[in-house]
This record gives sequence, C-alpha cells and structure tokens, in this order.
Amino acid sequence: MADVTVQSTAEDTIEVIDDIIPEVVKNVTGRAAASSEGIFLAYVSLFLMAIIPIFWGSFRSIVYHHKSKENGEKIEMMSTKDVYMFPIMASSMLFGIYLVVKYLSAEHLNMVIASYFFVIGTFALAGIFRPIIGYVPGASLVVDEEPYHIHFNKGSCVYFEAKFDVLYLISLVLSAVFGVWYLVKKHWLANNVFGLAFSISGVEMISLGSVKNGCILLSLLFFYDIFWVFGTEVMVEVAKNLDAPIKVVFPMDFLENGVFGNNMAMLGLGDIVLPGVFIALLIRYDVSKGEGSHFFFYAGFAAYILGLATTMGILTIFNAAQPALLYLVPSCVGIPLLLSLLKGEFKQLIEFSEEKKEDEKTEKEE
Repeated sequence: MADVTVQSTAEDTIEVIDDIIPEVVKNVTGRAAASSEGIFLAYVSLFLMAIIPIFWGSFRSIVYHHKSKENGEKIEMMSTKDVYMFPIMASSMLFGIYLVVKYLSAEHLNMVIASYFFVIGTFALAGIFRPIIGYVPGASLVVDEEPYHIHFNKGSCVYFEAKFDVLYLISLVLSAVFGVWYLVKKHWLANNVFGLAFSISGVEMISLGSVKNGCILLSLLFFYDIFWVFGTEVMVEVAKNLDAPIKVVFPMDFLENGVFGNNMAMLGLGDIVLPGVFIALLIRYDVSKGEGSHFFFYAGFAAYILGLATTMGILTIFNAAQPALLYLVPSCVGIPLLLSLLKGEFKQLIEFSEEKKEDEKTEKEE
C-alpha cells in the first residue's frame, strides 16, 4: 500500500512540474510556451552553444597568441584603465540603444546593425571556416606556399595589412553566403552561426592582459548585469527588440514547428564571451608553466558549467529573467582562485600577466 502511495505522489509531482514549467516560460517570454520537453531541449541547446565556443576558443587562443608572437605581431590587450572604463562604455551603449528602441524606430536601427554584423560576421566566420576547409581532401592542392599580401601604407605609417591564401578566399565566399541568408531571412539558425563565430573569435583573440584585470572586470560586470536586469527594464527590452546576432537562440516550440519555431529562449553573447576570455587566460597561464597540465582551465570551465546550470535553474524556479553574470562570475572567478589557494599558487596565478611578457619582449628587441 505504501509503495502505491509513493508512486502516486511521484506521478502527481511530475504532472505538476509539467504544468508549471510551460507557465514559467510563458511569464518570462510573454508568449505561450511549448511542452516541457521542448523547453528542456531549448535549454540544453543553449547550454551547448555556450560551452562549445569557450572550450574551442580557449584552445585556439593558445595557437593565436603563439603565432602572433612568432610573427612579431603586437597582441592588443586590455589595460587596467580599459577594464575600469568597459562597464561605463557598455552601459552608455546599452542605454543609448534602449532609448532608440523605446522612443524611435527599432526598424532602422536593426537595419544598420544587421549590415554591420553582416560585414564583421563574414570575416569572423571565414576565420572559423579556414582551418576546417584545410582538412577537406584535396584542399592542399590549392594552398600556395606564399600567401597573398595586401599592404596599405604611407611612408613608414602602415594603415592596413593582411595576409591570406586561396582557402581563406573560399572561406570568405562561404561566409558571405551565410551573411546574405542572415540579411534576407533573419533566420535563427543564421543568427546562431554568426553568434557562435563571434563567440569563438572573441574568446580566441581578446586578451585581458592579466588575471588581476580579469578578476576586476568580471567583478564590475557582476554589478553591471544585476543593475541593468533587476534594476531596470533596459537589458530585457534591448534583448527582445534588437534583431542582431548578439545572442544565441533556440525555439522552445522546436518539437512542434521544427526550424520554423518562433518562441525563442535566448542567451546573450556577453554571458559566453566575457567569462570565456577569462577562462582562455587561465589556459594560457597553464601553458606558461610548461607542466603539460591544464588544471586551472578545466577548473574554470567546470565552474562556468556550474554557473550556467545554476542560472537556468534559477530562471525556471523564480519565473523571471536572470542576470547570468550574477551566477557565472562568483563561480568562474571564485573556484579557480580558491583552488589556487589550496595548491599554494594564489600569488603566482593572480600576478600572471601577458602585459609584462609583451613589455619584456619589446625591451629586448630595442
């Protein structure tokens, strides 16, 4: 009899959860949600679209920084001043876009932004496609030993310089096709292709300069995200009305409508790239020690997974939009720092700086 009662209670609980989750998502998005299975599929998809660019981009960052140093190219890094100014500049831009969306026409703004992202998205996607196309059988037949070189300068002042090969041109054409698809159809799949390309490229190329800079930046953005999400309607309104690949999306009604679904769950690229560049810095710290271990990278990556899972759980439970950095920053910063204390590496980790290495290299060359 007791077993029957327990089974009945469990079934009733599952039925209640199945009824609650769609209602939660309806309240958050303002639209009726699909089944709880569809919502689960959407969250899993967003989860994967967040962690894959961080993992891939972090390992790509090792190669990117190594090649840049080999070629004598200066790597642009965030200074301490840049770190403190970033939340101010981001807030100004966010509020400016909100004013346009709220009081003027979002249509013209979306047209300008879509054109901008078409250009930079095409180049970002070409950078992702290039190494992949290199693995296609027969690709080696069209690779030139000497790449094309465009150099635009006046005297000793170089305004523009670029090196590329035939495979890159092929990648550029393929990327442009995706760009035209995005411009014409604004399909969520095209949006995600560009969004993932931006995320991977951002994690790969952006350097925070030092672990200390990364801790300061993420700490400031912790409060930035809380203010703009909980304190105002600005962040949510911009995310809902700005039609640009600044977020990855997935239809919660995918099981019913397939790729034509339109009830979207979304995750902003900032919630991927900003913690991602810090995690990429951790893997370069691991590499700098020359021990063949990626301990702090995997710790940071696991911390991101924990923080993102917490964000999605809280989103479902509390029935309201959540500032993801509220949960991502404490985990992504706190866990690696705590582990460094336990390993006796706190001072070494917090003082790791790519700025110092770049300055020392410049002094040697002089």
